Amino acid sequence: MQPNISLLTDELVNKILDEAFQLLVNPGIKVQSPSALQLLEVAGARIDREAEVVHIPENIVRQALETVPHEFHLYDRYGIPKITYGGNAVHFDPGSSGVHILDPETNEHRPSNSNDLIRIVKLTEMLPQFDAQSTAVICSEIPKPLSDLYRLYLVLLYSTKPIITGAFAIPTLQVMVDMLALFAGGREALAEKPQAVFDVCPSPPLIWSNFGVQNLIDLSRAGVPAQMVSMPLAGATAPVTLVGSVVQHAAECLSGITIHQLAKPGSPIVWGGAPAIFDMRKGTTPMGAIETAMIDASYVQVGKFLGLPTHTYLCASDAKVIDAQAGLESGISAILGALAGVNMISGAGMLDFLACFSLEKLVIDAEIVAMAKRLISGMHTPTETLATAMFEGINFKGDFLKQKITRDLFSKEQYLPSKVLDRDSIRGWHQDGSLDTLDRAKTQVNLLLDQYELPNLPEHQVNELRNLVKNHARVAGVDSLPDFER
Repeated sequence: MQPNISLLTDELVNKILDEAFQLLVNPGIKVQSPSALQLLEVAGARIDREAEVVHIPENIVRQALETVPHEFHLYDRYGIPKITYGGNAVHFDPGSSGVHILDPETNEHRPSNSNDLIRIVKLTEMLPQFDAQSTAVICSEIPKPLSDLYRLYLVLLYSTKPIITGAFAIPTLQVMVDMLALFAGGREALAEKPQAVFDVCPSPPLIWSNFGVQNLIDLSRAGVPAQMVSMPLAGATAPVTLVGSVVQHAAECLSGITIHQLAKPGSPIVWGGAPAIFDMRKGTTPMGAIETAMIDASYVQVGKFLGLPTHTYLCASDAKVIDAQAGLESGISAILGALAGVNMISGAGMLDFLACFSLEKLVIDAEIVAMAKRLISGMHTPTETLATAMFEGINFKGDFLKQKITRDLFSKEQYLPSKVLDRDSIRGWHQDGSLDTLDRAKTQVNLLLDQYELPNLPEHQVNELRNLVKNHARVAGVDSLPDFER
């Protein structure tokens, strides 16, 4: 039995969906793309072209929902399925698109660069708790037109895990799909065995920008999974009530699914998001707030009610350094996400409202993820009797350590953490240098990076990838890229 949490009754879920369908008609959805408006008009939606507003009746949305796959898999670079999107499968990946890195020695935030992203990718590759990579940070030295594909380029060079990524310009997406296709054996093979999912973001409230909706259409036609990241901000760009934000999230995602499935029925798409509350005192968007996690768990429940694959942003913190706040916010939200059965939980390693990334936090969060996964694996019953057979010969003595069954099962019943977590006696802790969690995390980061080995990828694929990226860099006015050994 997998433990779970539900914040909504079925009656409330139905009411959320009913009001979301109402919003799709009145006021409708602003769609800033002539091609998307054409798809919707042909399907029977009413279009106000001057205002770029589409009024989508429920029956069109229902037809689109019928063609969405309830499950799909992500594959690694060798074509092996590694991730299940669907049901109650739970996976984690690092957060995406940070603009700063936390210097562990000075506790200062500085702009992230290529070296930082490479270190994050290598570290994630060495942490089995993370099922996927992400294009985790912006490389500040790379021009914006090249930024998205360059980040994917570095991940492909240094990792074999599936990837959570995204393109924030229309031409860039096609290049990134071609990059992935190099390792899959072509675009058709990539559609059969996708190696990445692409985030696509509506703009709150109820807006699909031209590049966002075009990405939806292009991903659908390519058969590459799209992951909607709806971002209602409760009290600012969404209703102040948590449930009101869930309604807006549903309306934005339902409209996205409709456009996506009209482009090519049956293409995979994910009911995802990164909502938050709005802190009225500071004007910030706290990703570590319990209410943010409640919105997430609730919208995921709506997605599951519709039988859709799900995603959210949790396991992050609004703290600026690695402290008690970072631990409590990341831990609480990761546990809630796992109990909600979210298929992919992004956000590990992130601080400062998703703006800053920390390698040390990533290895601490890996322990949180492992505990969350152990929790949802539930109570095991690996023996014929639950306990009685193990009492034979005990004779009221605490001698269970001597039993073979104890040796056989303790590592299956218990998650055994790395040295990042201290479970030693006070004497042992002093003997090991009296290190705190951050100091132990620094040591673990260096240890894992020292142990990292480059993936064994065919050299001709790596060369094709390099040439493809260099050609597009020249088109973008970049004569040379940073040179990294591989």
